[in-house]
Formats: sequence, C-alpha cells, structure tokens
Amino acid sequence: MKRVTEQESKYKDIDKMSVMEILTSINNEDKLVPLAVEKALPQIEKLATAVAERMKTGGRLFYIGAGTSGRLGVVDASECPPTFGVPFDWVVGIIAGGDAAIRKAVEFAEDDAEQAWKDLQEYEINEKDSLVGLAASGTTPYVVGGLSTARKHGVLTGCIICNEGGPIVAESDFPVEVVAGPEFLTGSTRMKSGTAQKLVLNMLSTTVMIQLGRVKGNKMVDMQLTNHKLVDRGTHMVMEELNIDQEQAAELLIKHGSVRKAVEASK
Repeated sequence: MKRVTEQESKYKDIDKMSVMEILTSINNEDKLVPLAVEKALPQIEKLATAVAERMKTGGRLFYIGAGTSGRLGVVDASECPPTFGVPFDWVVGIIAGGDAAIRKAVEFAEDDAEQAWKDLQEYEINEKDSLVGLAASGTTPYVVGGLSTARKHGVLTGCIICNEGGPIVAESDFPVEVVAGPEFLTGSTRMKSGTAQKLVLNMLSTTVMIQLGRVKGNKMVDMQLTNHKLVDRGTHMVMEELNIDQEQAAELLIKHGSVRKAVEASK
C-alpha cells in the first residue's frame, strides 16, 4: 500500500531554514487541510447520519486509535459531556496502551491487533453502538483488529484516515479518507494528518449532537456549568430567551442547572 502520510516532505534542508521560513512553510501546508476535508464531506455526511441514527435508538459512539489519533479521539469524547450535557458513556475514546498513553507513548501498543476488542469489552459494546477507528496511516493493527471484530458482532464501523484505501477502509462501513499530502516534517502525522482528523471529529460529534437535539438555535443549551465563564454565558442565554434581567436569569440557571431546563421551567 502506498501511504501518502509516509512520503518524503517536499521541503528540503528544513534544518537550515530560518524561523520565518519554517513557520511560513508549515502554514502553507496547513492551508491544504480544510480543502482535503471538503473533498471528504460526502463521506463524513454518511458516517454522521449513520451514527446519529444508531444513537437515537440508544447506541453509543466509540473511538479507537493509537498515538496522536488515539489522543484526538479521547479529547473529542471528553468534550461532549461539558459541551452538550450528555452522559460520560455516550461518547467514549479509547487509546492503545490505555490512559497512560495519553501522556506518554506506550511501546508497540498499536501493533496488537487483539487488544482493541478486549478494551471495548470493558464497555460491553454491542450491536446498537458505533465504532470509529482513527489512524492517519489507515493500517494500524490495533485499529484494524478492533474494527474487524466489532463488525463481526454487528457494530456499525467507520474510520477517519489520511490515506486512500487500506485495511482499515476494508473493515469500515463508512470510511472517511482525508488526503492532505505529505507532512512538512516527513512522516510526522501529528501535523496535517492530526489537524485533518481533529476537523473531522469536530464535524462528526457536533453534527451528531445537533441531530440528537442537544443544540437549540445556535446555542449549547445543555452545557455543563463547570466554571464562572460558562455560568455567565448561560445566564446571558437565559436573559435573551426569556427577556429578563441578569439577576433573575442567574437565579433560574443555578436553580435548574442548565439553560434548557431554566427556559422550559419558565414557559
């Protein structure tokens, strides 16, 4: 398999570049990422639609990945509860090597094709659920193995990769392939590939949550009030929706615990 993510950088002697030359070159490469994501929008639409349909019937969304890809999945999953007020087990991110791998690389964890399914068993994953494999290369054994076994058990499968084709695509009902070209630093997929996967994850989880009714208008009406900034934001949302003053809005918000509940209780 020819992997674009492993192709040599088109930039030569980057160790001899000035700081501005390095920054400009990286920025020029980064500009290519959203264009590559745009080409994959039809694939992203299919994946988001399928995941939302399963979650409407009680399913959950799982991400599996290794290294940068795994960390991005964990980040996206961890941000869903505070952003959309959903339970912590609705969206779950699993990284090869366990939570310790979030901070420190675990040697050869991504090479174990059997471990992902074992990790998923801790959550009793089933045919109502969806599993999205994250791997820039599209070949990571941990992800391939997890998707393959999950698919055999009736789990909906998808992937977000940065090459075309490969074993992960073959195990995915809804593959998303975002090909942004070789990295500025040869093979460093934490760069453009990581950015591409982050953009797609933003699209996927946000679109799914909107489909599940967790957004009203353009507001995060179910967000968790975990700091003063969010309390202040929620207060202004209640003020705007109910046309009341700040003190009344703050009282309602604190009493009911979310913008949605505060507004619904007052109508």
